[in-house]
Amino acid sequence: MEEKRFVYMDHAATTYTKPEVLEVMLPYFTQYFGNPSSIYTFARQSKKAIEEAREKVAKAIGARSDEIFFTAGGSEADNWALKGTALGNRNKGNHIITTKIEHPALLHTCEYLQKNGFEVTYLDVDEYGRINLEELKDSITDKTILISIMFANNEIGTIQPVAEIGRIARERGVYFHTDAVQAIGSVEIDVKAMNIDMLSLAAHKFYGPKGIGVLYIRKGVKLDNLIHGGGQERKKRAGTENIPGVVGLGKAIELATADINGHNEKIIAHRDRLLKGIMDRIPNTKLNGHPINRLPGNINVSFEFIEGESLLLLLDYDGVCGSTGSACSSGSLDPSHVLLAIGLPHEMAHGSLRLSLGDLTSDEDIDYVLEVLPKIVQKLRDMSPLYSNFINKGDK
Repeated sequence: MEEKRFVYMDHAATTYTKPEVLEVMLPYFTQYFGNPSSIYTFARQSKKAIEEAREKVAKAIGARSDEIFFTAGGSEADNWALKGTALGNRNKGNHIITTKIEHPALLHTCEYLQKNGFEVTYLDVDEYGRINLEELKDSITDKTILISIMFANNEIGTIQPVAEIGRIARERGVYFHTDAVQAIGSVEIDVKAMNIDMLSLAAHKFYGPKGIGVLYIRKGVKLDNLIHGGGQERKKRAGTENIPGVVGLGKAIELATADINGHNEKIIAHRDRLLKGIMDRIPNTKLNGHPINRLPGNINVSFEFIEGESLLLLLDYDGVCGSTGSACSSGSLDPSHVLLAIGLPHEMAHGSLRLSLGDLTSDEDIDYVLEVLPKIVQKLRDMSPLYSNFINKGDK
């Protein structure tokens, strides 16, 4: 029996850890295991490694090294940015602006803050997932303390006009945070030029280890601590540092930002070939997200007359890993809040598929998906009474 092919196309959910990254991490598990808070020479090796990684992160986003703070991941960074700003600036106001298509880590934090006396405005987006800058301007009041809008959407790949948002926030004296978890390594980021006050990252989205992230905090931003305890991270984030994770993140971000344009050229070629093949082979298919201003590896499509969970199960049977939306909410049977926000009806939102390509995606992977996906979609449609009615009406 021929071995089934394995195709991983869910890089937006997580990536593998590159061998070069793992290699630099390993000594800090066994050889250089000293606690960086200790004062003896052995521990200073760990401290030095953390500061070198901090420099690499700062260089990658145009920041200063003393503006980089390590966290346990993107969700913690988002929580810190929102809760820290809210609690640290209550004397100035209680109003936060975000969008309806943010990651659950941010939306659920906003819900928590609303229960504790803060007001949140959720901006609408257009059919492509982009905000209206005039609506943003009109939403700012004298009580607004924070605008938090993600750099690029994790489901549909749409990239927001971040520099323009930053300019508006800076002109109005409002802090601007962006969740750039999906964007780093795919988009050039300069926090100074873009007027970004806070920015969240997670290493496992750019071929680093899980359980380690970053919150960039511009010098001068007033932010309460989220985690209290020891004096780590310049007394901003307590807890003994995850030294192997920090070292791995530093190496991963260095690799991810070394040649963004060259990296994107290959990924976009694969993405465009796969997307064209899907659209040509499968009728009644809609591309979700902006056709141009989108992440290079992102494809999000909706197939009429099918249900996404069944689609994923059949793809998995054929060895293909994909997603119907955010990995953090994949246990839910509700349609994606992002797809509903861009105006898709429930039945179309339920029939969505996200394929996110990565560094190891090959021409053979594209060929295989284009071989199995149309058959699976047709199989599911053949079982759908809605599709039968559609065919019988002669709408095919």
